Amino acid sequence: MTRFIVLLTFILLLGQSHRAHKHNKVGEIIDIFNNIEVYYNGSLNNVSGRNTSYYGYNIGLLYQCVEYVKRYYYYRYDHKMPNSYGHAKEFFDKSLPDRKFNKQRGLYQFTNGSLYRPLPGDILVLDGTPKNPFGHVGIVTLSKESKCEIIQQNVGSSTRHMFKVQMKDGLFFITDTSVLGWLRKN
Repeated sequence: MTRFIVLLTFILLLGQSHRAHKHNKVGEIIDIFNNIEVYYNGSLNNVSGRNTSYYGYNIGLLYQCVEYVKRYYYYRYDHKMPNSYGHAKEFFDKSLPDRKFNKQRGLYQFTNGSLYRPLPGDILVLDGTPKNPFGHVGIVTLSKESKCEIIQQNVGSSTRHMFKVQMKDGLFFITDTSVLGWLRKN
């Protein structure tokens, strides 16, 4: 009987969390970091238009991960990327060595395996996968000891993700192999 009650409770909670997820509306604020809101996007491929600044700077496709990161940098640091277009994985220039200036983004770039660990406010860049060939980006919110947390948009209602950080041969690595590296405003 106890197993039945536990199973029934689990099924009811699962149903409630599924319904709560369905109640989010596209464009609804679901998280915030440093006064920059994260909006709910619905499905991964949903596009609700383009966000541009008052002066015409392309911030990105509404409620996608790139739009959040660029909006964060625009309002938090007054930063406009020289190349304001591109998919998430294109934020990282694989031809640059560690700690070099990425001219396309106007930011310093650190490889996954850098002398410098990611810091809060950095843009963490993930490579494309078979399920998501465009890659993904998020903003680092916490980085200490063996942890690195990002805030992200366009991943359903789960806006935070924790990565494991490891030091090997004097270099900082995020152990997730899809992480290309991170970008930082000097």
